[in-house]
Amino acid sequence: HIKKVSGLSRRELLVGSALGTGLVIGYSVLPSIESASKAIAAGEWNHQQYLTMDTDGKATVHVTKTEIGQHIGTALAQAVAEELEIDWNDVSVDYPESHAKWGLMLTGGSWSVNWTFDRNSRIGASARIALIEAGSKMMKAMPANCYAKNSRVYTADGSKSVSYKEILSTNTIDRTFSEEEMMSIKLKSYGEYTIVGQSKQPFDLPSKLDGSAKYGIDVFVPNMVYAIPLQNPTRFGSKPKAVDESAAKKIDGYVGAFIQKNGHRSVNTGYVVALGETYWAAEKAAKALKVDWELGENKNISSKTIRDESIRLQQNPNDGFLWVLEGDTDKALQNANIKHTAVYETAIAYHGCMEPMNCTVYEKDGVWHIHGANQSASFTPAVVGGAIGVDSEKVVCHQYYAGGGFGRKGENDNFVMAAEASNFIKRPVKLIYSREQDMMFDFHRTPTYQVIEAGTEFGKITAMNHDVVAGWSTKRAAPGFMAESIDKKGKVDQFSTNGSDHWYDIPNHRVNTFNNELSDNALPVGFVRAVAPGWTFFALESFIDEMAKKTNSDPLEFRITHLKAKGKNIGTPPNSVGGSNRLKNALLVAAGRGGYGVKPLGKNEGMGIACVSSQERGSPSWTACVAEVKVDPNSGEVELKKITVAMDVGTAVNPDGVRKQIEGSALYGISLALYEELTLKNGSLEQSNFDTWTPMRLNQLPEIETVIIQNGHYPAGAGEPATTVVAPAIANAIENAVGARVRSLPITPEKIKSAMREA
Repeated sequence: HIKKVSGLSRRELLVGSALGTGLVIGYSVLPSIESASKAIAAGEWNHQQYLTMDTDGKATVHVTKTEIGQHIGTALAQAVAEELEIDWNDVSVDYPESHAKWGLMLTGGSWSVNWTFDRNSRIGASARIALIEAGSKMMKAMPANCYAKNSRVYTADGSKSVSYKEILSTNTIDRTFSEEEMMSIKLKSYGEYTIVGQSKQPFDLPSKLDGSAKYGIDVFVPNMVYAIPLQNPTRFGSKPKAVDESAAKKIDGYVGAFIQKNGHRSVNTGYVVALGETYWAAEKAAKALKVDWELGENKNISSKTIRDESIRLQQNPNDGFLWVLEGDTDKALQNANIKHTAVYETAIAYHGCMEPMNCTVYEKDGVWHIHGANQSASFTPAVVGGAIGVDSEKVVCHQYYAGGGFGRKGENDNFVMAAEASNFIKRPVKLIYSREQDMMFDFHRTPTYQVIEAGTEFGKITAMNHDVVAGWSTKRAAPGFMAESIDKKGKVDQFSTNGSDHWYDIPNHRVNTFNNELSDNALPVGFVRAVAPGWTFFALESFIDEMAKKTNSDPLEFRITHLKAKGKNIGTPPNSVGGSNRLKNALLVAAGRGGYGVKPLGKNEGMGIACVSSQERGSPSWTACVAEVKVDPNSGEVELKKITVAMDVGTAVNPDGVRKQIEGSALYGISLALYEELTLKNGSLEQSNFDTWTPMRLNQLPEIETVIIQNGHYPAGAGEPATTVVAPAIANAIENAVGARVRSLPITPEKIKSAMREA
């Protein structure tokens, strides 16, 4: 299935080199083909390039996605190498600095492979074509009678061949491909791959194992000072009125304090940063500085205050925006013979990256250099430039490996504070958050409140109304990505509502989305791994189980009944071909592999099932999970014994990488489902470190079995879906084990015991 090459319209792809300089492949941004050719010959081609080859025939794929542990560079290089017909040992990757020529440098949403597989494949194919053309001339053969394989060009009969090294070291290549030519290149089909579909060792793995890998926190530049931000008394809204430095000045190595009384929405309303010649000096100074804080309007806001506002909003439909509207839900509910309403909630959540936020910044020759892992390198130059009053073209982001991301390293707060401090002190600044600061200053996952009402006729859901109340991270961080509401009342945050537009066949379906602005103001929320599907699918898949029980149906059979690939659920190319049939297939695979309904279970043991299409309806990864639990009815403690996850990714570019992504995201979702909770009191988070924020520990890991479903369709993302499917599967398993329906995350022993009393 062909996916349009992103951003290629009205441009040409150029493959070219000057004699003996290798090869560069990318999209021309020059005014004409003639001028581009002259630039190539002069060795001055400045264009949007994604692949270079040197005169030894070695290829470097330039990866504009951030390496956050998902080994993305390896998968993207495999797409190029497959069509380039190059020896895999001749391939490497790099991570270039930010520049407009690269297009959108954004890592998230499980988009990386999905957005770039076709483009990278065609880049590799175009380079292969150019090499065959040049090689055929050397062998005095027609290009049509030659082919490439394993870094060599051969004549059709195999009697002659020439290596890529020989071609590139002795030829000038000047080749232009129009958009039409690029799209007409016949790419390999599933089943013909020799590199795609293979579990190649990640390029970044050896350096991470031997300790030579460089993360943002490892950066050191001469003459730099260390910066430690102080803890604000409220998460958002407090401002420093005055700072007493007398005690800090007694600390050896104290340099000064940067005071920002009028902050930025991307950071905070105000902040103080302690500066020291060493990290320890800065850390001591941060504790010694005495700040007179203005607490601001959020000083009395708590988790309960935010929840009460969510309830108020949901009870006033006019405050919401329509996200889905199909059929006549009200009329269908009136005619339903079985009706059910349930409320679902999720708590504030922390990203929890092992590498806390950090950044090293300095100015050189009028250019500001930002060193650190960055999931949104396209946006950071404008944000930082705006904060320090320089043009975004004078700000460059240098990429590093990230010690965890989960959406957190898409924010710019650390970059802004470091740049402002460097501009103030006129020296390079290395800013590092402590764990406490990282937790407090995080752009957390929003607390949510959802109400689902549905009705059935003849054992099938005919109407569903779903209200989603949440903070809107996109409104703060990327308003340009917001979508128009169905009722044309205004823009809505699709990333806080995705997942509610599910693939079940329900003829009358309405989704209202509400923005809890009180939450946004007191607790600026961000994008946490899987974003909305992390809460919408918890509610939906828990509710589907509840409706199955209401109709005396088996939850698996009930889901299958509602997964009909008709109408909008047929799916469209390239991402969702097959539609809900693929979700049904994943569900059946997970059920079969996990032994759902047939595996013998002991007392107080249960299995639960769930299926999701996250992260977005338009680019789904069809995923299903079976969770197996044992519950102690006396304590409410849950032992998660095993989860089985089946995921249809179409084509797994690197199967081992996909499997690791499934496992990692599943564990992330389990931790959110059972163990993690943050609470707000007096405008400040009550938890501050691993002693009070308690993510899943190693001894709590369940057995995990993964099944990767491949059918040759276009590659889908694998980094987030399992995060969303495990929580409802666990909740459903607990209900099956002891009859306790818990409708809020995290699922704690106290909540289970309470639900058992109510059952």
